[in-house]
Amino acid sequence: MTLTSALSHGTAAEFGSGALIACDSVVRVFRGRGVEVQALQGLDLLVQEGDMLAIVGASGSGKSTLLGILSGLDAPTAGRARVAGHDLTAMRGEELVRYRRSTVGFVRQQSSHNLLPNLTARENVVLPLALAGAGKRERTGKAAELLGTMGLADRADRRPAQLSGGEQQRVSIAVALAGSPQVLLADEPTGQLDARTGDEVFAALRSVNETFGCTVVIVTHDATVAGQVRRAVAIRDGRISSETLRRDELDAEGVSTSSEEEFAVLDRVGRLQIPNEFRHALSLNDRVRLTLESDHVGVWPQHSAAVDAEDGR
Repeated sequence: MTLTSALSHGTAAEFGSGALIACDSVVRVFRGRGVEVQALQGLDLLVQEGDMLAIVGASGSGKSTLLGILSGLDAPTAGRARVAGHDLTAMRGEELVRYRRSTVGFVRQQSSHNLLPNLTARENVVLPLALAGAGKRERTGKAAELLGTMGLADRADRRPAQLSGGEQQRVSIAVALAGSPQVLLADEPTGQLDARTGDEVFAALRSVNETFGCTVVIVTHDATVAGQVRRAVAIRDGRISSETLRRDELDAEGVSTSSEEEFAVLDRVGRLQIPNEFRHALSLNDRVRLTLESDHVGVWPQHSAAVDAEDGR
């Protein structure tokens, strides 16, 4: 079927229909005391099943707002967001509760917000299983499996105060995985940890991705954390501004080398965020000239001798 005939029959593929996570022109506006803040401004994002993605951005860029929407704790003002077939703009009541319990797991930056202080590590993991109606044998086995995967089998009977910061965060990951979610969302999971402990927590997240096949989305301001994943997107002013892809390559002698390339992101309506350093270097302000070449588009300052010369060819 051609695209034209598909459109005429109303069967055109929906944006991101094959992706596990699809954000389609998502807008989030906060209003209060006569002030309106646009935290997300028509953001587009696709995440495939099994991905491990880092979302990087400065404070106020909109990255935590996006994570709140994906977790079901917030909702878009406009646009659409879907996760594992769930329309986050339409869910209400019991469906939303089930979504938070079984489709997504959420790890907050502060482990004190993830764990109950009067329960042991094992009891913290068992609690969401009990709330979901799992039997005692299932609860015990699942908790042992998750804590073992996190390298905490010998810490199962300790309360959070008896654990280090990194151990608390790994218990938090185990709790988030108790409902066997398809997506694990982590908000600055290493933000309050030193570099070595942060690496341990990140290794645990990588294990979740590789061992359980769980899609992992990490929000961070730390470029070193973003550098440990194959795909990182940068968010600025409420939109995805760039995407960095990393890959390992083998040379003729079998030696592995890593490479990365950063791309600017062109959204669905043709918007492109030019990096500030490019804009300042070339005085790209307000109006710019565009030229269509055989293999690229040129972006020129409004007053450019180079463009004027080309126009006079």
